[in-house]
Amino acid sequence: MRVIHERDGGTETLASTVDIADSFLARARGLMFRASVPDDYALVFEFGGRTRRDVHMVFVPFAIDVLWLADDEVQALKTLSAWTGLGAAEADRLIELPAGAAADVSVGDTVRVE
Repeated sequence: MRVIHERDGGTETLASTVDIADSFLARARGLMFRASVPDDYALVFEFGGRTRRDVHMVFVPFAIDVLWLADDEVQALKTLSAWTGLGAAEADRLIELPAGAAADVSVGDTVRVE
């Protein structure tokens, strides 16, 4: 499984080590209590519909990039700081990546999980 960024006819792999947060517990835990994640890592949160999705960094000791997607289109993105970062936007899917991994991603770009 990979997370692919598409823009201007080109593609880039953002992550090739991908976990899916597919249960209530996995979504609630997210990246909490991990010391780090690999550079090519993504945690994907799948939801049944589009609504406001909040992300917090409580007990996450490293910064991350978060992408809020609706139908694979980036609605918002933000780098969240360790421990205190907060973010929210409408989405049907969230993707959490190591800080800097989404540096070339912009609102309106396509990001797919395949």
